Amino acid sequence: MMSKIKGILLLPALLLASGMLQAKVEMPFIFGDNMVLQQQAHVAIWGTATGKKVTITASWSREKTVTNPDEDGHWFTRIPTPSAGGPYDLCISDGEKTVFHNVMVGEVWLCSGQSNMEMRLRGWPGQPVEHATDYILSARPSVPIRLIDVDSKHPASGSWKENRPEVVAQSSATAYFFAHKLYEILNVPIGIITADKGGSPIESWMSRAILEHDFPSEINEEDEDPPAAYYNSMLRPMMPYTFKGILWYQGEDNRLRYKAYPALQARFAQMLREEFQNQDAPFYYVQIAPFIYGNPESFTSGYFYEAQQKALELIPNSGMVPTLDLGDYHFIHPPKKMEVGNRLAMLALVNDYGLKGVNPIAPVYQSVSFEDGKAHITVELEGRVGLIPAKVPVGGFEIAGEDQVFHPATATAFKNEIVVECPEVSTPLAVRYCFRNWAPGTLFSASGLPLLPFRTDDWDNL
Repeated sequence: MMSKIKGILLLPALLLASGMLQAKVEMPFIFGDNMVLQQQAHVAIWGTATGKKVTITASWSREKTVTNPDEDGHWFTRIPTPSAGGPYDLCISDGEKTVFHNVMVGEVWLCSGQSNMEMRLRGWPGQPVEHATDYILSARPSVPIRLIDVDSKHPASGSWKENRPEVVAQSSATAYFFAHKLYEILNVPIGIITADKGGSPIESWMSRAILEHDFPSEINEEDEDPPAAYYNSMLRPMMPYTFKGILWYQGEDNRLRYKAYPALQARFAQMLREEFQNQDAPFYYVQIAPFIYGNPESFTSGYFYEAQQKALELIPNSGMVPTLDLGDYHFIHPPKKMEVGNRLAMLALVNDYGLKGVNPIAPVYQSVSFEDGKAHITVELEGRVGLIPAKVPVGGFEIAGEDQVFHPATATAFKNEIVVECPEVSTPLAVRYCFRNWAPGTLFSASGLPLLPFRTDDWDNL
């Protein structure tokens, strides 16, 4: 009788021990049904397990990948992925299987930033997104665009979703337009990871260790979004998920601290590449758009435009899309998100996917000379078409003389040269183009990209 009792008492313990040995592996939220893995890569796979070994199998291959957890149960490995395709199953087992279904292999992009990246396709109260209704209504699961939005309110959470109207409506407009253009041209599955938060400074997306070491003067403990807040809650939990590249749409919150921004953004890009173990990842970002910011005549946006452009020189394999023609006088969130997404896609398609026939680089100021009371501007611009419109007077330009007071000027462009003049300034010494808070672009390249805002002076006249 006693032996039977002992047997009964031992049974739960044995079952518990057996369950522990065969417990399912646990993996970060970034892995799940419907996910997209980067094609033709050795993608990072990791998690925790209680077993002595973890075996990974994918339905695209007969090969198995086996790895051993450390003493704390943590494991990490990489598995090779094929060319774009799917759907597949991905099985991870340490004795009991965890299977992810409907997995696609294609092109994956990380999209991050503040409210203009966060702005959903359905828009916000009083602030719509142009073309949104057509894209929402036409969304269907058979188009393999998959989306995961990292939850800013619940750390380390989110789930991959298929291309359905109700999902697309809640997705980042900029990121979705980018993904749709990539799919339209490449015809491969596209995975979009969005991690964004309105009103967030770049410091909240960087690790505290980096900020304390490299930018101690930029740490503000009283900021609504403290240093490293979204790095810790949104970026770090999914490191080092494998992706193709990075899109960054942020800056409004750092606009008045423009002097530090080039170095901050360069270090941010370096951090992402290091911690996602993806040193070759392209880094493409969006120049902020014209907006009144309380004073449409202020030069503060001009100085920040300049800071964003300087960052290009500091970040290898980077690109910037201008939005000088896409701003809205009344709203800080321009409705023309399709143009932003398409311009980002044009950068990626040319630089990373080998497409030819268009130039994704915006015209940029090169040099100036003054003679006969006029300023002669030379612009760096590829192609035979030159600046558009040609031989037609345009605004957006200002000229100043020795008194450093800027007056509206008239400019006429032909090919890559611009002649600027103003009757009120007989001896000009400086030219500025679209350098104020509200000054929409007036000159464009053949690819439809506006001439980047610039100044020829180094005066600090905020």
